[in-house]
Amino acid sequence: MSGIRVLVAGASIAGPALAHWLRRRGAEVTVVERAPELRPGGQAVDARGVAKEVIARMGLDAAVRAACTDTAGAHTVDADGTVLETFRADDDGGDGFIADIEILRGDLSRVLHDDTRDGVEYLFGDRIAELAQDADGVDVVFAGGGRRRFDLVIGADGLHSALRAMVFGPHERFLRHLGHVLAFYSVPNEFGLDRWLLEHQETGRSALLRPIQDATRAMAMFYFAAPDFDVDYRDIEAQKDLLRKRMDGLGWLTPEILAHLDDTPDFYLDQVAQVVMDRWSTGRVGLLGDAAFSSSPMSGQGTGLALVGAYVLAGELAAAEWNPEVGFARYEERMRSFVEANQEIGRLNARTRDLPTPDAEPLPDFTGDWFMELVGRAINGVDLPDYEGVPDSGPTP
Repeated sequence: MSGIRVLVAGASIAGPALAHWLRRRGAEVTVVERAPELRPGGQAVDARGVAKEVIARMGLDAAVRAACTDTAGAHTVDADGTVLETFRADDDGGDGFIADIEILRGDLSRVLHDDTRDGVEYLFGDRIAELAQDADGVDVVFAGGGRRRFDLVIGADGLHSALRAMVFGPHERFLRHLGHVLAFYSVPNEFGLDRWLLEHQETGRSALLRPIQDATRAMAMFYFAAPDFDVDYRDIEAQKDLLRKRMDGLGWLTPEILAHLDDTPDFYLDQVAQVVMDRWSTGRVGLLGDAAFSSSPMSGQGTGLALVGAYVLAGELAAAEWNPEVGFARYEERMRSFVEANQEIGRLNARTRDLPTPDAEPLPDFTGDWFMELVGRAINGVDLPDYEGVPDSGPTP
């Protein structure tokens, strides 16, 4: 062990993935999560391109694939359910619209937690209340009353990162609303759903049903245009009221899906937003995943950015012999172009769902070579160093 003590805030995906690599590089890792336990369910997330290589290097390919949704592909349908367009999971070598590694966020979180829990300290039901750093370390006061000192602190606590707000400034400074809202929740599979995602779109809004591993359930998803968004992400009843109003009159299976809104155990609604920052670190405090560079669900690459970022961040810190100034700088240098390509994909996809206005700019030609080049950079546009000479204890047997 290096003796380096690292505190990671957030136990969803980015946090446990970083804990995996920090532990392998020799650090002593603590993960603090304000929720009392791992949060199950959630939307389906994908791993494409270089992110699949990171999963393989973690030794988790088999475990991740065993927990996948096994979605065969996606159909867009009209109001009567007639198929208009089809996308298959094996399109583009498994890196297409429906990726061959597609897994519920909660299931991937569980795989990562199971992999790290024996070598990483997890503090559930707690959070960072105060933080003060100096040249040699970071003093942390936890909401539960504990006081600890760490060498490094990393915020991997999502779009609304409390650590980012505490250290870098208010959310409004970094959040970029893309003019849309996303909602999802699980429902009984009374729709005959079998391995195929179904989506019905109207101008500015859409409804989706997707299969999950539990064939008796399905995941419902809604998108709708919302140039302004002022509903508190913690006010569940206000969010449900907003969803009902915005989905009123949408055809297909929408009324039947909305009928389960009040009895679902896992409702989620939030703005579709990106996090844009000039720097992802200050002193001994850094950020990872959505907390640092959310690309939004419109990119389909948030999980990939988190997994790749965790590998690079741990590797660069260890290669710099845990010098935060050097390690954080190299992490940002390696990741910045990759992040920007994915954020551009997210912004472009959001524009395709915008409500038309007289002064709106025309959409670009997505059949051009420029777009394929952008997609290539978004999927594989970062090198994964081997970090030769850097300690690596190997994946957990």
